[in-house]
This record gives sequence, C-alpha cells and structure tokens, in this order.
Amino acid sequence: QVQLVESGGGLVQAGGSLRLSCAVSGRTFSSYHMGWFRQAPGKEREFVATIRWSGNNINYADSVKGRFTISTDNAKNTVYLQMNSLKPEDTAVYYCAADLRPSALRPGVPKQAAEYGYWGQGTQVTVSS
Repeated sequence: QVQLVESGGGLVQAGGSLRLSCAVSGRTFSSYHMGWFRQAPGKEREFVATIRWSGNNINYADSVKGRFTISTDNAKNTVYLQMNSLKPEDTAVYYCAADLRPSALRPGVPKQAAEYGYWGQGTQVTVSS
C-alpha cells in the first residue's frame, strides 16, 4: 500500500523557517515528479513546488520562489520542503503528492492537482504576524 506521510508543520512567527518532510513507502517513484501543494481555509488547493525524484526539473510557484526549496533524499525515500522567510499568507495545510505518470511520459511540468495520483494527509503550517 502506497503511503505518503507529511511531518514538520507547526506554528512559526513571520520571518521564521520550517522544514516539511514527506516519507514515501509502499513503492518507489524514482521516475516520477513529486509535488507540494497547499490549501488555505476557503481556498482551492494550489501548487507550491515540484521536483523529479532524481533531483532535477524543479519548479516553484511565483509566490514561494526564492524562499522555499524542494529536495529529495533517495536513501530515505523522502521529499523535503524547506520554507524560509515565512509570511502569514503561507498559512495553509501542506500536502505532498506523487505524479500519476512517469516523467518520461509527461510533457512539461505537473502543476495541477489533478495530475497527481497519490496524496498525503497534510500537515498544518501556521505563520503568525
């Protein structure tokens, strides 16, 4: 059974940092993109960042570019999202997800939630002003 389990969320002051982790078990996604999304109350789930498991083909939403860093650790089968210079508008539930299609069969970069087939349960990030 495939499982994606996020951790690392919490409450932080504006300007602070958090590192989210997504532990993957049940299968490998070595040929796939992994993504981070977030959803604030009353808003749609939005794309944050994506990475091919090999570590290349990284893409960020404009709202987090220069502040967030996505990475993978093959040995730990884990995807990370390092979040620096956090702002109150970053407050949301953050979700990890695995692409539905292998990277070789996907034109471009997956930025839509519908392109991802496996999801974690989410971890809450709250940034106070």
